Amino acid sequence: MAIQLTLVGGGMITHDQLLPSFYHLKRLGIIESIQICDRRVAPMRELAEAADLREAFPDQSFKAFPDLSSGNEPAAADLYLKVLAQMPPRSLVMTAVPDQLHYAMIKASLQAGHHVLSVKPLVLKGQQALELEKLAYEKGLFIGVEYHKRFDRRSLEARKSYQAGRFGQFRCGEAKLIEPWYYRHSNFQNWFTCENSDPFTYIGCHYVDLVYFITGLKPVEVAVRGIPGTFPNGNKGYLWSSAQVVFENQGILSILNGLGYPDQGAGSNDQGMCLYCEGGDSGGLIHHNDQFRGVSHSYVDGSQKYPFRFINPDYMRLVPWSGKGLRPAGYGFDSVEGLVTAAISVNQACAGMPESKALAARQARLKEIDQQGLIATPANSYINDLVVEAGRQSILNGGRTIALSSISA
Repeated sequence: MAIQLTLVGGGMITHDQLLPSFYHLKRLGIIESIQICDRRVAPMRELAEAADLREAFPDQSFKAFPDLSSGNEPAAADLYLKVLAQMPPRSLVMTAVPDQLHYAMIKASLQAGHHVLSVKPLVLKGQQALELEKLAYEKGLFIGVEYHKRFDRRSLEARKSYQAGRFGQFRCGEAKLIEPWYYRHSNFQNWFTCENSDPFTYIGCHYVDLVYFITGLKPVEVAVRGIPGTFPNGNKGYLWSSAQVVFENQGILSILNGLGYPDQGAGSNDQGMCLYCEGGDSGGLIHHNDQFRGVSHSYVDGSQKYPFRFINPDYMRLVPWSGKGLRPAGYGFDSVEGLVTAAISVNQACAGMPESKALAARQARLKEIDQQGLIATPANSYINDLVVEAGRQSILNGGRTIALSSISA
């Protein structure tokens, strides 16, 4: 039962992870057709003409809104609403837009009768997550959040072993995710401003979710300090952040985030996590070095300004396979595939049923996905949206500690 897909947003994550994954799923007959909608034509042209994507997917393309032959003037802000209205019921919408736009776009997609996938974080307020969960359940529609680190095999192994009691109890840890300096020169400088987002909200949420995913422990308190700076275009944004998250067992996670890893560095970023645990009269440890997985390359073809690189083959690579071009491999693809097939499974749950019975069948399938807890949904990851809301309150108030209980609905 293939599904039609509209991807809203043609930026970096679309090129690096989403579109390659969707192209391959279309090859496999899981996705029926792909549309991309963006107010700007230029990034969609770049996607259509990208040499790496054309090499990997010579037989694939997408339909653009507005059309690629359009001028460079921004399209109407409600263009995506017109695109949604033309899709068959219970199609799939992927939102890959700035954080502050998620809520309105996801709500509109649900109201139009479609399943939704979203880049993380889902929304910036806990109440918004609850509202969207309720609306989706009433309509029998799926919402999935693309926390791709959940699909990393090391995360799945850690979750299994932690829940079996092999690590004891998490007590104290640290995580970091520093994105490259060139992000400051990208479209980030147009939206990643102090009033809209910050490094903890945008990327620190990955590791808050991961600790929750592995341990099952809920965060209860957040404090985030931010260091503001100026983008090349003059806009002000938090370019660095340092956060402390306290969990319900009093375990503490410190998280360092920023847009500042040297472009000439060997890694494309700097990220990892170390969790110290205790059980009985011994200590436990979970240590993930996420940007370097033991692979180093040094190139001679001049394709890289700095030829020596650390390679992460586990996130998202385009590799040879038995078919045409290349195929995506890694937990970035696994995450997208899992989300898409989950949405399709909701449609399959009511196949051939009259609508009087179909809604209940879809709702039952939604509850199964929520309870399994592998895919992030509003029902099983609402705590992440509370953390984001508390983090925003904290960073805008000089790092004041915010208890989640003070903002929970």
